[in-house]
Amino acid sequence: MKGMSASSVPKTSQRLLAEIGANAESPRWAEFVARYRPMMERFLATRFPSLAGEADDIVQETLVVLMTALPHYQYVPDENGAFHNYLTGIMCKKAIAALRGMAAERRRIDASQDAAEGAPDPGPSPAEDAEDLDEEAWRNAVFEIALKQLLADESIRESTKQVFVRIAVKGEKPADVARDFGIDRNVADQMKSRMTRKLSETVAALGGAPAP
Repeated sequence: MKGMSASSVPKTSQRLLAEIGANAESPRWAEFVARYRPMMERFLATRFPSLAGEADDIVQETLVVLMTALPHYQYVPDENGAFHNYLTGIMCKKAIAALRGMAAERRRIDASQDAAEGAPDPGPSPAEDAEDLDEEAWRNAVFEIALKQLLADESIRESTKQVFVRIAVKGEKPADVARDFGIDRNVADQMKSRMTRKLSETVAALGGAPAP
């Protein structure tokens, strides 16, 4: 996305985490899963593309770990960082375990074929680099899901969506886009501004506090 990048992700609702942490049968678990699963899937696709066939299992295993861990998890952003860092940390551990399992299976097959060297253990990347990659992958996942939802909104005119995509997403010059659509440059800028605001609101709805 040339002309636009993912903005900072809003904080997760303390109330939502507290409620699902206190009750594994809480109906708000469905809300949590509906909100986070698409972003979890996009995160895994970005960070661990070779695990496409394992992504569903990794997401499910992560949710199981959360159900066990959340009753003891204290969500204090100023002290322990954003919740999504905790979430991606669990997913990364599950993903690395899956990669090691695949590598071990390859070594077993290679050994049976008298190929002594086998495949190397992928192991985790250096911690600092991995944290940066995790954060970027999560921001991009939230942004992509928000953009997809915005462009699927049938209440927004198709021409407005197209102008926004060409200027904000593809990075085309506003004057060129305005000329192609037969509108004034200022009108094109206004379309982009309105859509950008709606996109920010959609990102907030995905990562911010739910309605009471």
